[in-house]
Formats: sequence, structure tokens, C-alpha cells
Amino acid sequence: MKKSLHSLEQEKLKALLRKIRNEKGLRQSELAARLGRSQSFVSKYESGELCLDLLELRTVCQAMGLSLNSFVKRFEKEIS
Repeated sequence: MKKSLHSLEQEKLKALLRKIRNEKGLRQSELAARLGRSQSFVSKYESGELCLDLLELRTVCQAMGLSLNSFVKRFEKEIS
């Protein structure tokens, strides 16, 4: 079955979140500690088992040291 455009964008979103975390030199457990959440929370949204809402995405971005705006700009480049 062919993947929809939406699912391809979801894959790119997950990959970008993981890529930025790695670029920042953070393990899942370290990011989770910054978020005050469990490591499994980070694992679940990176694997697609959990979808972040806008406020959660903003919090994750801030915990990785970037603004939501800069993340969205980077994501737009990824999906273009």
C-alpha cells in the first residue's frame, strides 16, 4: 500500500526530531530529564507511537535549545 503524503511528512517529522536531538549531543534519557518526562516518552514520539501536540512540540524544541519557529522553518525545508 502506498503511503499518503501525510504519513511521509510524519516520517520526516520523527526523523528531524531525532536528528536534532543527536546534533545537540543528547541521549533520549537526557532530553527526557530536561522535559521532566520518562525516556520512553521521547522514544515513543520518535518512533511515532505517540504524536506530540503543538505545545508539547514547543516544549521539546525548547529543551533542545531551539525555538519552535526555527524548528518549523527547518521542517518546511525537509518536506519541500
